[in-house]
Amino acid sequence: MPLRRAWVWSWKDRMETRVTVISDTHCRHSEIKMPAGDLLIHCGDMFDLFSRTPQRVSAIDSWFGQQNFEQIIVTGGNHDRQIETELAHRSQPLANAHFLNEGLTEFRGLKIFAAAWVPYLSKHAFYKDQSALARIWAGVPSDIDILITHTPPKGILDKSRAGQSLGCPSLAGEIQRISPRVHCFGHVHASAGLQRIGETLFINASSIESGTGRIRQPISFTLSSGHG
Repeated sequence: MPLRRAWVWSWKDRMETRVTVISDTHCRHSEIKMPAGDLLIHCGDMFDLFSRTPQRVSAIDSWFGQQNFEQIIVTGGNHDRQIETELAHRSQPLANAHFLNEGLTEFRGLKIFAAAWVPYLSKHAFYKDQSALARIWAGVPSDIDILITHTPPKGILDKSRAGQSLGCPSLAGEIQRISPRVHCFGHVHASAGLQRIGETLFINASSIESGTGRIRQPISFTLSSGHG
C-alpha cells in the first residue's frame, strides 16, 4: 500500500532524536519533499546501475548539504557502482553525509550500524555471496539502536510484485540475535512500509513506488537515546 504521509513512531525516554529514512531514490532525490529533523538516513540506491555520469555523486552530495538535519548517514546499494568506485580512492566519497559501507557509528547516544552488502546480484555493486554475508551479519553487534542495510532480511518486507521473496537469508538468521530497535532498509520497492516484530520496528523505506514510479513520502519516527 502506498505511504501517503510521513509515519511517526515514538519512544519516550531521555533525549529524543527525530529520524527520517529514505531509500532507492535512483537520482530522483530532488522530487522528495523532505522534513527537518536530527538524523537523515539513506539506505542506498542513490543512482542507477547502468546510467552513470561523473556529476551524479556531486549532485546528490550537494542535495544532502541542503537538507535540514544535524547528521546524515548513508549506505550503498546494488545500483551505487559510482560510490563503490569512489571508495577505491577515498573512504568518505561524500562531503555532506557520513557514508558507512560497513561499520558502527554513534549519534546523540544512539548506536547505529550500517552495511551496504546485497545477495544474489553478482554483477551489481556491493555484492557478497552467502558465505561472506553470513560472516558479516554474524559480526553485527547486538546492542545497537538502528541497523541500516540495503537488503531486507528474507521474509520481512521483501516481496516483489510477483510475490518473490528477495531478502537476505543470512541476515534473517541473525536478526533475532541483533534485535535492533529499528531496522531500516529498501531494495524491494513493492514492499515499502513498516512492520513491527517483537521489539524491532522494520522499515522498508523505498522512495519510488513499484510499477507506477510515484514518489513516496519519507518515513519519520522519533527515537530516544534510552531503551526505557
